[in-house]
Amino acid sequence: MQSEHSYTQLDPRLSASCEPTPVMQPQWLAVNTELAEYLGIPEDLFGNEHGLRIFAGNEVPDWAQPAALGYAGHQFANYVPQLGDGRAVLLAEVTAADGKRFDLQLKGSGRTPFSRGGDGRSPIGPVLREYVVSEAMYRLGVPTTRALAAVATGELVQREQAEPGAILTRVASSHLRVGTAQYVLAFKDRELLHSFADYVIQRHYPACATADQPYLSLLQAVIDRQAQLIAKWMSLGFIHGVMNTDNMTLSGETIDYGPCAFMEAYDPATVFSSIDRRGRYMYQNQPPIAMWNLARFAETLLPLLHAEGEASEPAIKAATEAVEGFEARYLHYYWQEMTRKLGLTPESPGAQLLVQDFLDLLAQYKIDFTLAFRYLSDEEPTRLAQLFTNEHHWRPWYDRWQAAWPKGFSPEQLQQVNPAYIPRNHRIQELIDEAIKEGSLAKFNRLNKVLREPFVERDENQDLMAPAAAGEQVTRTFCGT
Repeated sequence: MQSEHSYTQLDPRLSASCEPTPVMQPQWLAVNTELAEYLGIPEDLFGNEHGLRIFAGNEVPDWAQPAALGYAGHQFANYVPQLGDGRAVLLAEVTAADGKRFDLQLKGSGRTPFSRGGDGRSPIGPVLREYVVSEAMYRLGVPTTRALAAVATGELVQREQAEPGAILTRVASSHLRVGTAQYVLAFKDRELLHSFADYVIQRHYPACATADQPYLSLLQAVIDRQAQLIAKWMSLGFIHGVMNTDNMTLSGETIDYGPCAFMEAYDPATVFSSIDRRGRYMYQNQPPIAMWNLARFAETLLPLLHAEGEASEPAIKAATEAVEGFEARYLHYYWQEMTRKLGLTPESPGAQLLVQDFLDLLAQYKIDFTLAFRYLSDEEPTRLAQLFTNEHHWRPWYDRWQAAWPKGFSPEQLQQVNPAYIPRNHRIQELIDEAIKEGSLAKFNRLNKVLREPFVERDENQDLMAPAAAGEQVTRTFCGT
């Protein structure tokens, strides 16, 4: 298997060479064979002891040069100058058959120079959660990091209680973040910043290299990618939970599935993260927080937006205009996504008002976001009616929507737009509990299988469509660190 190490060779200050810490009794939990085949990873690395040792961190193959990456970040708006991979190591960069390059990273593989007193490990719960949710996001059409493998360590990890440990192999277009750019800026080395920005352009936005102002073009490109990403999140009711600048990728992929969750009853003020006590990262705040994070990225590029390397007034003006343009870009993508969920376009007469009025109904009557949109694809609105207690609540809106249907439209077309299945929080908690208490992966495997085809509804999986009953609700999610 061919591999590269281009980022860690960019500058020695940006990463720290370190090997995974071996574990006692590794065991396979899951392998994403389809992803492995796409990446060109040899089949003989999975399902046997040799591959198990590699993905448990017990053996460093000759194609790997493990290193922890440095980055900074604003955590809940508080700047921390050095964070870095405290429990992860980048093994290598591999190139798929289509020419796209990806990072292979072990997460939960032990202490690194950036651990800051942490144990560098991960309990099994966060590993299974990230595996399920990241793969579900991929199938839902959301740009995301992905899960290649999960391995149990045979050791206990102490959090609120002792839990079995596990290691996730994460795949990403890169692990470069807004926080990475902040880390580079802190060295106050314009040549390093120049090299870093050129690297980001070369790896993710090659068209920017030939622009009149490459670094302004880079800023605009990252802003556009993030606008698309957040619009996707919002259209699915997804709440990231910890949108710190170190958790915003420059590639535009979703990363870090710690305290994330999919909203059930529609409420724009929904918060799940146990550490988000003031609701900074609630559902409705995700677009403005993304814009805030992008402003921090713009700050890192200011020295490159002026010929003399100064944060000049023209540079600040150009960067400010670019960041302020996020809102219009986001709204453009948001209305594309949301009107599509009704079978309309943003230009359809009254389409945006229909979307907003439907959301207002869902909020007023605490209706499940995913099911409400899914049931619009039914030929008859029987199931939609069952979500409400009174026909007068929904029927006037439904009649208006019917009147807006374009010529030749059939509600069934929406089955390819509005998913039947999402990784509901209580189902994830059930599979985690089963893995911890019974050592079984039956629920994990079943949910993964169903989420491979989230738009295909099957009678035998109706239970996985249903929102949590009163006694099943999981309202708090955790980072796992």
